[in-house]
Amino acid sequence: MLGSTAIVAGTAIGAGMLALPLATAALGVVPALILLVLVWSISAYTSLLMLEINLRSGVGDNVHVITGKTLGKKGQFIQGASFLSLLFALTAAYLTGGSSLLALRAKTMFDISLDHQSAVLIFTFGLGAIAALGVAWVDKLSRLLFSLMVLLLVLVVVFLLPEVDMGTIAADAVQKASASAWMAAIPVVFTSFGFHVCIATLVRYLEGDVTKLRKVLLTGSSIPLVCYVLWLLVTLGTVGGSAIEGFGGSLPNLISALQEIAAQPMVSKCISLFADLALITSFLGVTMSLFDFLAELTRARGGLVGRLQTWLVTFVPPLLCALYVPEGFVAVLGFAAIPLVVMIIFLPIAMALGQRKANMGGYQVSGGQGALFAIGLAGVAIIAAQLWVAL
Repeated sequence: MLGSTAIVAGTAIGAGMLALPLATAALGVVPALILLVLVWSISAYTSLLMLEINLRSGVGDNVHVITGKTLGKKGQFIQGASFLSLLFALTAAYLTGGSSLLALRAKTMFDISLDHQSAVLIFTFGLGAIAALGVAWVDKLSRLLFSLMVLLLVLVVVFLLPEVDMGTIAADAVQKASASAWMAAIPVVFTSFGFHVCIATLVRYLEGDVTKLRKVLLTGSSIPLVCYVLWLLVTLGTVGGSAIEGFGGSLPNLISALQEIAAQPMVSKCISLFADLALITSFLGVTMSLFDFLAELTRARGGLVGRLQTWLVTFVPPLLCALYVPEGFVAVLGFAAIPLVVMIIFLPIAMALGQRKANMGGYQVSGGQGALFAIGLAGVAIIAAQLWVAL
């Protein structure tokens, strides 16, 4: 159960955490924390809904099989297209954010100035090559890097919490956030709680034990909530929402501002390394999943040539996005909310309704039709927010 809880928390926590202060700066601390709790409640409920669907379908079934059983080929196509869109969007966001951090490190550590295009290409061909090495390599590397990232997060929060200015929080609370600020923040916050892809694996791992699985999902989803609350406190509460809003979505500017507030070399290095690891761990997990999915989808041959072809299909589309939308870290991460809504809200609701109509029995999350309707409306609101921002 401890390991399963860590998987849920680890799947959620990643590069999206870095975007939270940038996306919620215009709201202020208190509204941002309220939004976090609301989105967490939606995420936790939909995880239990997916648990219900999985248990009724059969322990051991993956999401693709479950969708096929309940919604047929059309449902599988929608699920596959949403999954692919999500991973492409996340990869593009991580390439953009990673390249900006790489350019910052090159300047501060080696006094080398990298333009955006060069940084994107170096980051893509450097770290992107790891995805082609296979699951075993990525798994070992990710475990080490994620453990180090969590340790650094604890250190950063411990050192920066005393620097939180209650006057800054109070000033942000007085200002009323605009509708545009809410619309921009909602999709990014929602994406930061996306851990649902691991539920089918955990159902199989814990042999369908409902009591254990409920505890794992609720506890595992609560850990990111606590981490995000502390992270927003030490960012918005020290740098200030108005100052971060002025960064224009620039991740390097946020990291530099936190380093200046820390004013201690060791803490400054911890902040820098934490940001790097948060992005790298997410990048490795997402690109590995995308690479394997495309390899299966295209029935790629084994060997060097087959892996090279799959690598090109995996990275060329998000690479083009990162090259020509340099300010797109927060924007593209927010776009990922659209396929994520389809995957973890709309499709699960449709599958749950189908299974309940068939009176299959077994575990059922509380709430009934009213709760499903409310969650569906929340999904519509999230997509509407993203379209508002895009238009």
